[in-house]
Amino acid sequence: MSTNTQCMFPQSRYYGKFTPENLVFNANLQEFSHRVSIICSLETGGKISSQEAYSQVAGLWQQLEKSKQNLFT
Repeated sequence: MSTNTQCMFPQSRYYGKFTPENLVFNANLQEFSHRVSIICSLETGGKISSQEAYSQVAGLWQQLEKSKQNLFT
């Protein structure tokens, strides 16, 4: 990963019990968190409406739930 990418999309280390599924889910969770942060910033800055922000976060949440179901079933 390049320095610019690391700066824009930082990822923390995973300290939990290692399994491939846990590692992938942790990466998905961190991406969810990062994207929610961007959406919140856009809404706070007046670039998108509160309803649009809610809709986008709800969609991201559904994707995260689906990834969890696919990984742990």
